[in-house]
Amino acid sequence: MSVPSGLADEETPAPQHQLSLRSQFNTSSQVAIIGSNLCPIESLDYEIIENDLFKQDWRTKGMTEIFQYIFMKWTFCFLIGLIMSLVGFFINLSIENIAGLKFVITSRMILAGKSWAAFIMFVCSNLGLMLFASLITAFIAPEAAGSGIPEVKAYLNGVDAPAIFSFRTLLVKIVGNIFAVSSCLHIGRAGPMVHTGACIAAIVGEGGSKNLRLNWKWLQVFKNDLDRRDFVTCGSAAGIAAAFRAPIGGVLFTLQEMSSWWRSALLWQAFFTTAVVAIVLRAMIGFCLRGECGLFGKGSLIVYSVTSANIPYQLRDVPPVLFLAVIGGMLGSLYNLLLIKILKIYQLIYKKGIVYKITLACFASVFTSCLLFGLPWIGVCHRCPSDASEPCPTTGRSGNFRKFHCPPGHYNDLASLFFNTNGDAIKNLFSKDTKSEFHYSCVFIFFSTSFLLSIFSYGVVAPAGLFVPIIVIGASYGRFIGMCVGSSSNLTPGLFAVLGSASLLGGSMRMTVSLCVIILELTDDLLMLPLIMIVALISKSVADVFDENIYDLIMALKGLPHLVAHAEPYMRQLTVGDVITGPLEVLNGIEKVGNIVHLLTTTGHNGFPVVDEPDAPSSSPLLFGLILRAHLIVVLKKKSFFKTPTQVCPDAVVQFTADDFLNKGCHIEDVELSEEEMEMFVDLHPFTNTSPYTVVQTLSLAKALRLFREVGLRHLLVIPNVFERVPVVGILTRHDFMPHHILKLHPTQKKWNRLRFRFSWLT
Repeated sequence: MSVPSGLADEETPAPQHQLSLRSQFNTSSQVAIIGSNLCPIESLDYEIIENDLFKQDWRTKGMTEIFQYIFMKWTFCFLIGLIMSLVGFFINLSIENIAGLKFVITSRMILAGKSWAAFIMFVCSNLGLMLFASLITAFIAPEAAGSGIPEVKAYLNGVDAPAIFSFRTLLVKIVGNIFAVSSCLHIGRAGPMVHTGACIAAIVGEGGSKNLRLNWKWLQVFKNDLDRRDFVTCGSAAGIAAAFRAPIGGVLFTLQEMSSWWRSALLWQAFFTTAVVAIVLRAMIGFCLRGECGLFGKGSLIVYSVTSANIPYQLRDVPPVLFLAVIGGMLGSLYNLLLIKILKIYQLIYKKGIVYKITLACFASVFTSCLLFGLPWIGVCHRCPSDASEPCPTTGRSGNFRKFHCPPGHYNDLASLFFNTNGDAIKNLFSKDTKSEFHYSCVFIFFSTSFLLSIFSYGVVAPAGLFVPIIVIGASYGRFIGMCVGSSSNLTPGLFAVLGSASLLGGSMRMTVSLCVIILELTDDLLMLPLIMIVALISKSVADVFDENIYDLIMALKGLPHLVAHAEPYMRQLTVGDVITGPLEVLNGIEKVGNIVHLLTTTGHNGFPVVDEPDAPSSSPLLFGLILRAHLIVVLKKKSFFKTPTQVCPDAVVQFTADDFLNKGCHIEDVELSEEEMEMFVDLHPFTNTSPYTVVQTLSLAKALRLFREVGLRHLLVIPNVFERVPVVGILTRHDFMPHHILKLHPTQKKWNRLRFRFSWLT
């Protein structure tokens, strides 16, 4: 049965001749870039399927099963926090030791007068690390490329893709993150650690990995999209907590930036998960403080040494802070614009094949290594200050005063920033009691170089984050402003560096509440909180004038159909009936097997309305509910067929269990039916969701978007507002709310954007 209406669901590609009618209306992409590869995407089933099997399964659950469910969920949150803290510590430990060993060997070669040999060793070691990271990413798990935050954010919004949380993706994310960051490329480890936490949560929530045959049937209770989303949310929070040792910041970051749906129970579970991370990390760091972690030393997981306890800021200190916030907002917007343009160029290059991906990553590594090693040579050697709070000069793993090639008693300020890991560069920029350590030209060169290197490095085929590079860039320009302000402010250049990082994070990522808490937990400086709040609010407000936050821009570039929280004004002028297109396929309550097979093989729909034909010819059909494609395939596999079209009694479905419908990887091609079975009938009533969400066709599109997003729907049935022969006129799916689809149907509606200036000389 076919009636004109509804958008075909977006997940499974349908034959071209079946989509000829639909394609002229909705050309929304059914694929998106996941990591570095083009993959099919599908929506998630957050809605509870209330059919007879679900009701029977729920009625059989006693207090023991309910207690087991609650206990296991909290136990899994503990396991997610424990595993993520150990993995996060291992990542930081490995990066600091690999990078530290490389810098120590290179420094010793420079001091021995073997500059060219040191240069070759430095470039080749970085190239080898980057080459390995890009090779395993490109060939084993392309989904692990990038930070992974846009993909995780899209998943929590209701978009899924193959292998995004697989075990091989997790493994490549961890190993690739270690080697890519250790190669001195201007990328961060925090973003990939968010994806790592999400992978751990998804695998733990599923009860293990099928590919490794580590899958326990007694954990099947969590194999649904709703529980999996909760675990991924907790895993994302644990990733931020492990990256910055910021448990509260991790929870707030996930709440503010990542999740599209939240509830109080999930808040407590995420808080518990990050608390486990903080406790375990604290215990592990105790070993490092005793010098048992090799070159890791005090590492990037230690709170940055910044304090304003003895610096009471006054009203005259506010104007330069406001100026810094405005500049940070503009720089953050410019950063987003340039990064998106570079990523578009990289997409064109990547279409040519894996060889080009690997070559680009190697070129970025060599170019970065040449700058990091070469720029300190143009720096001037400065005499060590007599009142230095740290040893000067230093020739070991790290330090504020790097000797590099300078004579005894002198240090190279450019080497202190360039010839270091990003974590050590941040510490040097944030450091207190070092007002005269860096000179104006040094900080400006470092800011400009870091800004450009970060833009060109993020798109390589390897795990790469944006958090740390943005903190580095913001710290450098914040310290530069602090140096320019000088003695006219009570704030030190180190404190201006902290505010600069906050302003650029607010300008690029538009973080406010979570940003303040993360910076607070990073620096352990409560007195700076009011200024950080002001900086975050102003920088975000200024940047919002120009564009959106960087993760939303990347999601749009990748083609991920992310539903935003606010509706555009033109959506209030349209109804849901204005955007539904055809054709819509409908099934009868008692349907012929051959008709179901034909429908599944010739369409890509993932949800079908089920209607009951009336006994009286003058009556209209009744909408019974909605049945999913995956459930139809399970019914066909079980072959619960009848020779006559009669409705079965409830006891006839005893051969089915709720667990039979948990597997979403079934395909119609796997079903083998004889000619005789194709002529038989099947009763769909026991497997149909009898309470799907429905809206009247005169409902405004803005209200429908709010319902669709906040409830986490995959299908939204549209019913007529007047009595008609057909009980349902269409199905709304995620792509029906995409602006490019709506504006193509109604080109007279102008997409509203907040007042935004454009960098016309770059567009």
